Amino acid sequence: MHVVLGPSGVSLDDVVAVARHGARVELSRPALDALAAARRVVDDLAAGPEPVYGVSTGFGALAVRHIPPSLRARLQRNIVRSHAAGMGPPVEREVVRALMFLRLKTLASGHTGVRPEVAAAMAAVLNAGITPVVREYGSLGCSGDLAPLSHCALTLLGEGEAEGPDGTVRPAAELLAAHGIAPLELREKEGLALLNGTDGMLGMLTLACADLARLFTSADIAAALTLEALLGTDKVLAPELHTIRPHPGQADSAANMRKVLAGSGLTGHHQDDAPRVQDAYSVRCAPQVTGAGRDTLAHARTVAERELAAAVDNPVVLLSPDGGGRVESNGNFHGAPVAYVLDFLAIAAADLASICERRTDRLLDKNRSHGLPPFLAADPGVDSGLMIAQYTQAALVGELKRLAVPASADSIPSSAMQEDHVSMGWSAARKLRTAVDALTRVVAVELYAATRALELRAAPRSPGSPGLEPGPAARAVVDAARAAGVRGAGEDRFLAPDLAAAEEFVRSGGLVRAAEEVTGPLV
Repeated sequence: MHVVLGPSGVSLDDVVAVARHGARVELSRPALDALAAARRVVDDLAAGPEPVYGVSTGFGALAVRHIPPSLRARLQRNIVRSHAAGMGPPVEREVVRALMFLRLKTLASGHTGVRPEVAAAMAAVLNAGITPVVREYGSLGCSGDLAPLSHCALTLLGEGEAEGPDGTVRPAAELLAAHGIAPLELREKEGLALLNGTDGMLGMLTLACADLARLFTSADIAAALTLEALLGTDKVLAPELHTIRPHPGQADSAANMRKVLAGSGLTGHHQDDAPRVQDAYSVRCAPQVTGAGRDTLAHARTVAERELAAAVDNPVVLLSPDGGGRVESNGNFHGAPVAYVLDFLAIAAADLASICERRTDRLLDKNRSHGLPPFLAADPGVDSGLMIAQYTQAALVGELKRLAVPASADSIPSSAMQEDHVSMGWSAARKLRTAVDALTRVVAVELYAATRALELRAAPRSPGSPGLEPGPAARAVVDAARAAGVRGAGEDRFLAPDLAAAEEFVRSGGLVRAAEEVTGPLV
């Protein structure tokens, strides 16, 4: 598996392939030509008498100082060293790989002015499986993800620490030497170009988009199983009802649920035990809530795709048709477009988790579950069933609500008021990663409760009276969950392993694959 980088950008799938699956990176001939052309512009400006930001001046509030040629290599090396000032725990390997790959993507655009050797060194580090140690705190999401990118650039210089392909943290110089990679000696503008981008927050947005796409489908499946277990009606999923409120995500979620519920022997029994004109909101409005999350995700993907086609740096090299060019300062490094959608997705994740938890609570409450035992316990009173699983789920929902508070509404001035408005996009991205993990667990608890409830529905209601059978898709999900270690109904036992198995079943995509074996592709 490999990804070829050209001047025009990359896809979301490319980022996931490199960051998460270790795909190799290759620089195309057009990318190398673009790099060389932009470098000629920088070299010409460096040889001239006029001060040019990033080439022959200091940085940020120190840009007023003109730097003579004899100090420029030191200037570029120093910006990397001084800006590698992160603190806190190490950031996940896949995030750091995404960060480096996206910075390399911008280098390959031919707008940064670095030499081809710089891009080649970054590709070599990625392909060697060397992952710089990047710390949790240090980015304000403006002037790029400065500290995180600086820690990556430090590895290219053979300084600092990095994680080898075996997971062991060692001095970067040792790892480069072990893989035959020469440390870089930076020239004009190159240190700045390695630091000045929104690559960390964009990388985390891209990974979250992949995870949330799977989670929204998983939530549709779990909601359908809960509807079955509560003897709800699938009439609310009729296509014509969703056509008259034409939100695409809503229609997709309703279509997924219809497929999962096809052939069910449980739906439509809502009049048997007590008259019910309508199901509760948490059941009836599932497509509207999950669908709104889907539409939020579609907007976030649009923003991500625009960023993946962008060249984010300051200053940038702009080439002219005659082969010349100029270097211009700009504000494209500001993370606001990415920060907003990161926060928006955290809100959608929190609300989806909230409705999942309400459905779970309904399954466990004998007054609202239409004939299911309290807490789905084998012997209520002696057994507590899933009582505390719902507590855990509620705690996760509470955490998700706190994580939904926008980071992008904040701004703290920096660099002696030169950088007086920042995006906080890195912070938005970090909390979204936590939110995605929490949502995975919330969906897993609903799935666990729903599969247990379906087993109880299928049990004979009385001698000679067979139970109610779920549809083929639900049966496939129950069977696959049991095979994955998510144990079924029975007397109380150590519950945490079952919940962990359910979480992995959702996170790995096992839930979606099990349903699709019956339904065909779900969206």
